[in-house]
Amino acid sequence: MAACAFRRSIASQLSKVLDLPPENLIKSISAVPVSKKRHVADFQLSIASVTEDSSSDSSAQDLHRQAQKLAERTVLQQVLKDGSEYGVKSELFSAVPRQKAVIEFSSPNIAKKFHIGHLRSTIIGNFIANLKVALGHEVIRINYLGDWGMQFGLLGVGFQCFGNKEKLKSSPLQHLFEVYVQINKEAEDENVKKLAKDFFRKLEEHDEQTLSLWKQFRDFSIEEYIRIYKRLGVHFDEYSGESFYQEKSQEVLKMLEDKGLLQKTVKGTGIVDLSEKKDLSSFSTVVRSDGTSLYITRDLAAAIDRMNRHSCDTMIYVTDKSQSNHFQHLFQILKLMGYDWAERCQHVSFGLVQGMKTRRGEVVFLEDVLNEVRSRMLQNMASAKTTKEIENPMETAEKVGLAALIIQDFRGLLSSDYQFSWDRALQSRGDTGVFLQYTHARLHSLEQMHGNEQLTDVNVACLQEPDAISVLQHLLRYDEVLYRSSQDLQPKHIVSYLLTLSHLAAVAHKTLPVKGSAPDVAQARRCLFQAARSVLANGMKLLGITPVTQM
Repeated sequence: MAACAFRRSIASQLSKVLDLPPENLIKSISAVPVSKKRHVADFQLSIASVTEDSSSDSSAQDLHRQAQKLAERTVLQQVLKDGSEYGVKSELFSAVPRQKAVIEFSSPNIAKKFHIGHLRSTIIGNFIANLKVALGHEVIRINYLGDWGMQFGLLGVGFQCFGNKEKLKSSPLQHLFEVYVQINKEAEDENVKKLAKDFFRKLEEHDEQTLSLWKQFRDFSIEEYIRIYKRLGVHFDEYSGESFYQEKSQEVLKMLEDKGLLQKTVKGTGIVDLSEKKDLSSFSTVVRSDGTSLYITRDLAAAIDRMNRHSCDTMIYVTDKSQSNHFQHLFQILKLMGYDWAERCQHVSFGLVQGMKTRRGEVVFLEDVLNEVRSRMLQNMASAKTTKEIENPMETAEKVGLAALIIQDFRGLLSSDYQFSWDRALQSRGDTGVFLQYTHARLHSLEQMHGNEQLTDVNVACLQEPDAISVLQHLLRYDEVLYRSSQDLQPKHIVSYLLTLSHLAAVAHKTLPVKGSAPDVAQARRCLFQAARSVLANGMKLLGITPVTQM
């Protein structure tokens, strides 16, 4: 493609943005001479020729400032034109290939606690999925339930002793948890042990009655999970589980054997040697001495099955960092088996959260956390002087409370541990989710007050104040922040960007009144606040937060 074609293409793009005919621009675009500096543009635009300021002896600094001004003038039009696609349509992403990703996250164990680690996995996995979808990738969200294993033998016996079909239907998670706790007290009893072993053996042999009871445990639990995830704004494309990979894990063991990778130990367990020198300095146990499969064997079967079914470009597992070793072994074994795609699998690990308690004590169910955050937020809203009468306080409190949880969780590196604090999370000032929601609601009501018709013909030159320019400059950086998060899958870049945007918008809201200003100034300011609210809402949604319009 000759330089003239490039110039034409650049001119036609610029003409839309600058509202000037392309032929006026072509003359001002020139190829950049080769330079020793590595990162230089290929083409440059003579700024003087397109800005009103045509004094030709401008210094480099002046020119830089003028170029910046030019960008600021166009950013508002861009934000309002692109709407929810602002930032993701950026040329930064033009070279990124569209991919298909499988993301496994949340993954609680039936009849056991839904602890804070599951909550972290849920919101982090949801963020990664949202970001990838926004950037045009295809995503399959998988919830891999702990729905198999010896504990189901125990649970089955427990249900036969203490179970209640009605309670299983109405509140399965709580009822199964209570049954499990109760039978666990007797788990050392030889008779109970034997019964539990028998129940699980029958499950493995697909005994109809046993299987039908287990299926009820699973189906009712999933129904309730779906309802609770909905409150979190999370959904899954597939509820998978260890139970799916019983037979398949036997096939995996056979493959390992055929490839000469499976070794028997003196104890009778089966292992795979992962060491460089083949001296067993690092190995992974894949089968018990009685021939039954382990968690990692089922994970191997699941990975191979997903790759066969979805033929995806990447598989992402979101779990806490204590499982780093497990995933290292998983990916290593897959590679030894000849699956090159194991290199495209990724474990996104996160740190531990200390100190999250509800009024009922330690977190047992996800629903407890959601109810707690809602009731605390309702209390705060009731005691705040600024709160107007709002239509649905319960729903608003829940959305604001969730924003608080998510922002507290996403502020640092995912891999770092942190101490949870309700008071800190729910503060209305400072760097919190409550502050983001409050800013969004204020900007929204400003739009409502002045009629929210689409602003088209705006004279951006009216926005000369430093507070307005700070917002404009910040809006220009949004795509860079999205790009960083898309590269390392860390939400903190977006979080700090949105917090800064909210602080800048709050200052501008105080110093740049819309009411009582000259019409074109008022219009330009409205446009500025509308753009800020739009980007704030987009970023919040990526993080898994539903922006509220009043609070």
